[in-house]
Amino acid sequence: MRSARRSSNGRGARKRRSGWRSGLASSWHAPRGSPIEWLPAVTDDLLLDIITRTLEALPPHTTQWTTRSMGEVAGLSKATISRIWRTFGLQSHRLETFKLSADPQFVEKVRDIVGLYLNPPDHALVLCLDEKSQVQALDRTRPLLPMRPGIPARQTHDYIRHGTTSLFAALDVATGKVMGHCHRRHRHQEFLKFLERIDAQLPPTGDVHVIMDNYGTHKVPKVTRWFVRHPRYHLHFTPTSASWLNQVERFFAKITTQRIRRGTFDNVRALERRLRRTWRITISTADRLSGPRRPMPFSTRSNDFANEPLRHDTSVVSQKFVGIRPALHPGWLRCSSLTCSRHARSSRLASRAPRRPQCTTNF
Repeated sequence: MRSARRSSNGRGARKRRSGWRSGLASSWHAPRGSPIEWLPAVTDDLLLDIITRTLEALPPHTTQWTTRSMGEVAGLSKATISRIWRTFGLQSHRLETFKLSADPQFVEKVRDIVGLYLNPPDHALVLCLDEKSQVQALDRTRPLLPMRPGIPARQTHDYIRHGTTSLFAALDVATGKVMGHCHRRHRHQEFLKFLERIDAQLPPTGDVHVIMDNYGTHKVPKVTRWFVRHPRYHLHFTPTSASWLNQVERFFAKITTQRIRRGTFDNVRALERRLRRTWRITISTADRLSGPRRPMPFSTRSNDFANEPLRHDTSVVSQKFVGIRPALHPGWLRCSSLTCSRHARSSRLASRAPRRPQCTTNF
């Protein structure tokens, strides 16, 4: 009895191995509960036709191919089409999005901001400033169901909306500290109040380089006049449709995934308390890792870093703001590789070298 069963299983295993060993050339499909249905051989021409149709043609009356629709056209089973698509990495059901910036000064602005990150100026602060508007205080209609083995945590899709708040945040690139404040409205009046709050917390001397996006609140006449009255602030604007260059967006993404998305809030005050606790953690963590920040020594010379070996003139970036001084800092990247080690060195190390090597990459 055992030998008969073993021989039967052996014959079935050999048959399955022979079918898989022949690959797509002799594939067969046996639906459960039905007799074995042999399919025609998948020749090279048929394989090429399937791949070409998947990549270059669309099915009639639909927007993408499915395994069933392609199987009907090619005369194969959906399992065979699925194996072909998996072999060549074709995923017709997936669709990703992208955005191209139409800013005519895209390259100049990217070099300007990346130069600040890789080689910040001496005796100056670099702040990434932005707002996370319309943060909703949501409360679920039923309690959260906890996670179980094999079952993820579940929450109801409907919610109760108690209100919104706007988070204004400024990230210190050197230390990772976040200075933030919540306002119920998102206007230039609240933005000016946040600028006054930042100015009161920063050291009284030294230049401050501010990285911002092109939101309309940042360019109203009152905000422009505030920066004119405070000449130590230098503005660096991200290209249009390229807010990802602003590092404070990573802070917003972190609090969204770890503090807001799965949270339940009975009112807006509870949400604001949660947000305040978040950036206070960043301040305490930065103090623990690097110690309290000392006031930066500031020289009375004008344009301390204007005579460095690497000079970056961003006057083209600030030309829309009349009366605002152009920001100068070392960190000019002469090649398309934004992480080029030769150009990411400190200006002090560059001044010691007798001859600075040039990158041969063409931009």
